[in-house]
Amino acid sequence: MSDASHEIISNTLESYSVVLYMKGTPDFPQCGFSYRVAEILKQLNVEFHSVNVLEDEAIRAGIKTFSQWPTIPQLYIKGTLIGGCDIVTTLYESGELAAQLESISDSD
Repeated sequence: MSDASHEIISNTLESYSVVLYMKGTPDFPQCGFSYRVAEILKQLNVEFHSVNVLEDEAIRAGIKTFSQWPTIPQLYIKGTLIGGCDIVTTLYESGELAAQLESISDSD
């Protein structure tokens, strides 16, 4: 991963409390897994920043290196990787995701 990609990713995670790296956008997701995580966040009425990894190959590859997580989507809360679709879905269904998000006051 280039230093520039690392800096962009770090700055994004520092700037927003909730960040979703996804394929597409929340309104026009380009894969079912990205759609599912975006919909979960919408159902929880969470304000989140999304990054469309399809728009920048360096970010698409870089986020996987940055997180040591091989797949997209990736959900971050307060700069910490929560996981991909399966983990986020499990946390949502158990109520743990809502509890984690309740403690956040986003300054977006």
